[in-house]
Amino acid sequence: MSLGPVMLDLQGLQLDAEERELLRHPAVGGVILFSRNFTDPEQIQALVTEIHTLREPRLLVAVDQEGGRVQRFREGFTRIPPAARLGALFEQEPKRALRLAETGGWLMAAELRAVGVDLSLAPVLDLGRGLSEVIGDRAFHRLPDTVTRLAQAWIEGMHRAGMAATGKHFPGHGSVAADSHVDIPRDERRLEELLLEDVVPFERLCRNDLAAIMPAHVVYPHVDPMPPGFSRHWLQEILRRRLGFQGVVFSDDLTMEGARVAGDTESAAELALEAGCDMVLVCNDRAASYRVLDRLRHHDDPTSHLRLVRLHGRPAPLRAELMQSQAWKQAVNAVAGLEPPQSLDLV
Repeated sequence: MSLGPVMLDLQGLQLDAEERELLRHPAVGGVILFSRNFTDPEQIQALVTEIHTLREPRLLVAVDQEGGRVQRFREGFTRIPPAARLGALFEQEPKRALRLAETGGWLMAAELRAVGVDLSLAPVLDLGRGLSEVIGDRAFHRLPDTVTRLAQAWIEGMHRAGMAATGKHFPGHGSVAADSHVDIPRDERRLEELLLEDVVPFERLCRNDLAAIMPAHVVYPHVDPMPPGFSRHWLQEILRRRLGFQGVVFSDDLTMEGARVAGDTESAAELALEAGCDMVLVCNDRAASYRVLDRLRHHDDPTSHLRLVRLHGRPAPLRAELMQSQAWKQAVNAVAGLEPPQSLDLV
């Protein structure tokens, strides 16, 4: 059995019989975890282990563990400061900021790999223009070059910990105010302007650093009437051919309001795969998940299969070994220096 094109969420802290059967569906290829699935490192490791033993090749297990506001696992994990802290430091001490970015990426990924999680869907490559509240301090900086340099250092740390990196949200969500979770944002800029600004970090990192990219649920009407995740022009002509990206393309969650332009969830899933996505995310709507799986039961793309299996995390130390290492202790202390001690929840 190969990895299917759908990534699903779970209801609680353990798999129930229905979910075990659901995850064995041939169209399923991965699981994304949320805060509701987590109590402590021991529990999450047991859950991930069970997911991985359900089938072969094992399902991908992912989580959004960027740091700051978007960190699903907290108790027992080092609290990672938001990316914008690194950007602010870069303006004063660029070399130190780059060192800490590499350290932060390693720490985040090493702690996840120690409990078996394959992927953190990070880093955010959007520009921090101060326009998008949903992006906000998740962005490293407002300047494309600074975002690129900090993100590259962060990715190097992830790779050192045995984890592939996912850049989001292509071609850039930072210049629109609307939140695609509840709205359909529109960016009125033309392609030439996007290529000179927001696309720069993706272009510089997509050939050698990023194993995966997640498109934005944003409409760029002067480029294509559909958001990038549903657009062959964006994914095939620009991302694959013009920028040369050869990795995995994840859709953003298809139950978000920003995906409604593509129709119902199952139609959106089909359209995303036809446009060039390798895997689609369907979260927080179990009924929609079943409809999507039924629609995609016979979907088969050998190229996507090969891309997806490369995202499995590489072998890594178990949690007890990691926490006894000098590398982990030094990384925790280094990251703690990014914020006042009272604002960090360290292990």
